[in-house]
Amino acid sequence: MPIIDIHIHLSDIDSFHRTAIDLSKVDYSAAGLKAEFDKNDVILGIGMGVTEQTKGAFPDSSSPNPMGLDLEEKVPSFLMECVGINPNHLGGEHAQDELDRIEARLQAPEVAGIKLYAGYYHHYVYDKIYTPVYELAAKYNVPVVIHTGDTYSMNGLLKYAHPLTVDELAFQQRGVNFMICHLGDPWVMDAAEVVAKNPNVYADLSGLVVGDRPHFERFMNDPLFMDHFRRALVYSDHYEKMLFGTDWPLAPIDLYAEFVRRLVPEQHHEKVFYENAFDLFPRIKQRIEDLG
Repeated sequence: MPIIDIHIHLSDIDSFHRTAIDLSKVDYSAAGLKAEFDKNDVILGIGMGVTEQTKGAFPDSSSPNPMGLDLEEKVPSFLMECVGINPNHLGGEHAQDELDRIEARLQAPEVAGIKLYAGYYHHYVYDKIYTPVYELAAKYNVPVVIHTGDTYSMNGLLKYAHPLTVDELAFQQRGVNFMICHLGDPWVMDAAEVVAKNPNVYADLSGLVVGDRPHFERFMNDPLFMDHFRRALVYSDHYEKMLFGTDWPLAPIDLYAEFVRRLVPEQHHEKVFYENAFDLFPRIKQRIEDLG
């Protein structure tokens, strides 16, 4: 079965390098990612754009918009990109320049959507500072992907990353589709309700486990851990709005795919691993056709 991994990273972020070496043991490079894609029949990935200007500074308040995939010189052909947004630059005297750069990037065919790092940046997603970004998302018919749940940095503030904040946003912006990343973990029941209630809200299943095989085996064989997520999936009962993503390099793709296969009932695998991505990200169809 072909797979679309809708949540990976390929940016020069110090914590990603360290995680790849110390925890997941993956080759954090475009070549390493392509090897994992080929091994696991992943035909396309979507990278979440993020940058840091100083080593270890993520979330870096000085990063200009839009943030991209800067680990290597250009975005590989087997990836698309969700451009990252730094809201700290959207309200200053150069805000229009930042928005102009975001809009210019959204016109590129390899761009699949927009990424907000709620919690990392200390703004609620329904803050008016983001309104021009949502207007651009509507104009170019691309979804807005939102980090929710625990942050991979002690400098994040969890109140901004709670999935319930997406409920108010989805109500305000019915013309835009949103994706809750990481199923809002640990607030997975709240995320499940936001997905169930709002027709324009989806969720991905990325980043729920970080590490190598011993780490995965420990959690996959723990019924309480697995039931934490299964309960939310059953409650939401919208498998057509759940998407597969790994959060690579936080975990090897083969292990993460095994984890999600155990988590999601088999009759929904094709939707979660492949079909649902086409519904949320309209541009991926053309990208896959171009890849042949």
